[in-house]
Amino acid sequence: MKEITTKLLILGGGPGGYVAGIRAGQLGIPTVLVEGASLGGTCLNIGCIPSKALIHAAHEFEHARQQAGGSKTGIRVQEPQIDIAQTVRWKDGIVQRLTGGVGGLLRKAGVQVLKGWAQIEDGKTVTVTLADGQTQRVHCEHLLLATGSTPVELPSMPFGGAIWSSTDALAPDAIPKRLVVVGAGYIGLELGMAYRKLGAEVTVVEAAQRVLPSYDEELTQPVLDALQKSGVVLHLGCSVAGWDAQNGVHVRIDARAEDFALPADRVLVAVGRRPRTTGFGLEGLQLDMAGRHIAIDAHCKTSMRNVWAIGDVTGEPMLAHRAMAQGECVAEQIAGQNRRFEPLAMPAVCFTDPEVVVVGKTPGQARAAGIACIDAAFPFAANGRAMTLEASGGFVRVVAREGDHLILGWQAVGQGVAELAAAFGQSIEMGARLEDVAHTIHAHPTLGEAVQEAALKALGRALHA
Repeated sequence: MKEITTKLLILGGGPGGYVAGIRAGQLGIPTVLVEGASLGGTCLNIGCIPSKALIHAAHEFEHARQQAGGSKTGIRVQEPQIDIAQTVRWKDGIVQRLTGGVGGLLRKAGVQVLKGWAQIEDGKTVTVTLADGQTQRVHCEHLLLATGSTPVELPSMPFGGAIWSSTDALAPDAIPKRLVVVGAGYIGLELGMAYRKLGAEVTVVEAAQRVLPSYDEELTQPVLDALQKSGVVLHLGCSVAGWDAQNGVHVRIDARAEDFALPADRVLVAVGRRPRTTGFGLEGLQLDMAGRHIAIDAHCKTSMRNVWAIGDVTGEPMLAHRAMAQGECVAEQIAGQNRRFEPLAMPAVCFTDPEVVVVGKTPGQARAAGIACIDAAFPFAANGRAMTLEASGGFVRVVAREGDHLILGWQAVGQGVAELAAAFGQSIEMGARLEDVAHTIHAHPTLGEAVQEAALKALGRALHA
C-alpha cells in the first residue's frame, strides 16, 4: 500500500472542504483532500446551484405562459412549451463548469486531490480506497472533517422509484402530473413551487401548522399567499404514513386522527438533512457529539487535538456559506493565525417566490433575549423599482436596539431580496446603527431603497410611507 504524509488532510470536497484546501494552499500548508464523488459537494452538484437553475427555468416558463394569456406590459407570445430534458442538460452544464473550476483552483493552490473513499484509522491516519480500487494510506498532522450531510429518509417511504429525494427532483425525465411534497421547509417549498410553475399539480403535506415553520409568521405570509394563488394545495398539521401506487400517499390529520389518501405520480420527501457521520470510521475517534452532529468550539476544534470539523457535519445551520467561512478559519489557524468562528450574523435565504431573507435577530428573538428593541417594515408596494418589476409584494424589516439604535437584524420577503443579504450582513458585522443606513445615499430606483426607508421608518421619519 502506498503511503504519503501531509500536514493537513481534508475529508470532503464540498464548499467547506474545498475552501479550506484552497486557503491552506495559499498559506503554504501541504494539503491532501479526499472526495469520493464530485468536487463541490451537495451544494454545487445536487443542492444550491442546480436547484436555483431549475427554479430559474420554472420562473421563466411561468412568465412566458402568463404572457401568452395577455400581459399588462403589452407582450404577447404563443403558448410556450418546455423541453425538460434540455433544461436538465443546461443545469448540468452549469454544474460541470463550476465543479471543474473548483478542481482548477485546488490545483492552482497546490492541493493534492484523491478521488476515493476514506476510512479513518485514527486521528492521524486515513486509508483511502481510490476509484481504481487501489488503496492509499495518508498520514497527517491535522485532520479536517468536512463530510457534509444527507437527506433524511422516512422509514415508511424509502427513496427510490416514485419516492424522490431532493437529488432526484433535480433530474426529472418528465414533469409529473401530480406531485406530493412532504415537508414545507425551504427545500420542499422551493422545489414544490418550481414544479407547480412547470405545470405539475402540487400538494404539500406539513406536520406543523404553517409553512416555513422556522421563520416568523409575518415574514412567511406573502409566501403562503403566493402558494395559494398559484394553486398549490396545502395540508398543514398532517403527517404521512406511507405510499402505494394504487392509492397514493397515506396522510393523517394529526388533530383529529383522521386518515385520507393523496393520489400522486411522484412524492418528494423533503423533511430535512442529517450530518454524515457514519460509514468512514468516525466512531473510532470517540469524539464528543452534540446529538447527531460533531461538537466543536469557537475555533472549529473537536474534542481531539488537531482534529477539526466544519459545515453540515457540525449541525445547524446547514449553509454552504457557513461551511466556507469555517474552512477558511481552520486553514488560517493551522497556519498560525489567531482566528475564531464567531460571526455576528449569518444570512439565511429561502429561494421561494417570493424570496425570504433573514440576517441576525428577528423582533421576537430580540425580545425573547431580553433586549428592548424597535422594528419597522417598509413595503415594496411603495418602492418604484418593485413596481416596474411587477413585484410589489413583500417588505424589508429592520430590528435595532432601542437605546442606541444598533442594528440587530434584517428580514425581507419579496422578489429578488436574496441580493440584499450582503448589505444586511455587512451592516451588522460593522456595528451600524439606524442612522448610518438612513444617512447612506441609496441608488434610485432600486430595491435597496426599501432598506434605507426601513431604517428611516424605525427612526420615525420614513419619506415614502
